[in-house]
Formats: sequence, structure tokens, C-alpha cells
Amino acid sequence: MCPGSFDPVTVGHADVIARASRIYDEVVVAILHNPAKTGTFTADQRRELILDALGAEVTNVRVELFANTLLVDVCRELDADVVVKGLRGGTDFAYELPMALMNRHLTGLETVFLPGDPRFEHISSSLVKEVARFGGDITGLVTDRVRDELLARIGGEAQR
Repeated sequence: MCPGSFDPVTVGHADVIARASRIYDEVVVAILHNPAKTGTFTADQRRELILDALGAEVTNVRVELFANTLLVDVCRELDADVVVKGLRGGTDFAYELPMALMNRHLTGLETVFLPGDPRFEHISSSLVKEVARFGGDITGLVTDRVRDELLARIGGEAQR
């Protein structure tokens, strides 16, 4: 299970998901969203963008949508016994560790941390949106499709 909001999916997300797909027989990408909050992309759009970012060569990944639920309940529902989280650095570890420990406390769910590719450690969805909003070039931080759809939604004059 690779959970997240993926709003939008970045090349760092796609890298972690693809690497997890080489370790495990099947990977479920769980888009966890709150229907009461307005995201940049709908959950269905995020699903399509993730599948597009992974490409046709990654065949053992499926993307599912979940709202207003705990990750441990999603994992129980899907019979997933491992959560895979990508880490860009120590700040991510400090943020993710308490959640991993709580998940293990609640149900015994284990979390595996994959170190992110150093080329992508500066990339986050929120930073991508901010850079795009103020006209910075987000090429290479997200796929071309994500870039184009993001710019169409939030504006910005990023170079193409």
C-alpha cells in the first residue's frame, strides 16, 4: 500500500511507487481524500494522473480512492499488510514515524520506508503548486500532463 493525497502526483511519488512495484507482487496506491475539502484535482483526476505518470510498463499497480477513513482500515479492507512510504529526508522521517508507530499499535500494520531518489528530494506537491502559481517552471518536477493540467487549473506562466 502506497498511501497519499497525490495532489498532484510528482516524479518523486511515481519513482517510489514504481520502485515498490519491483519489490512487491502488487501495489495499491491509496488516494486518501477528504470530500469536504477542495483539492486542486478531484480524486478521480488524481487516479488518472498517477496511472499516466507510471506508464504502461508498471502493470502490478492499481489505484483506489478512499475518503474519511483511517489507513489501517483501508489496509484491513484490502488485506494489505505493509505500507510503503517514500522519504526525502529527516523531516519526512520525523513526520512519518509517529504515524507508522500508531498504525502498528492499532493493528500491527508495518511500514517500510524507501529513501527517495536524491534527484527528487526537493519536490513536494505543495511546492510544485506554489511554484506554478507564481509562474515558475515546474517542468521535470511532474509529468508534462500534470504540468499542463495544473497550469490550466491554477494559472501561472511556467515555461513549457
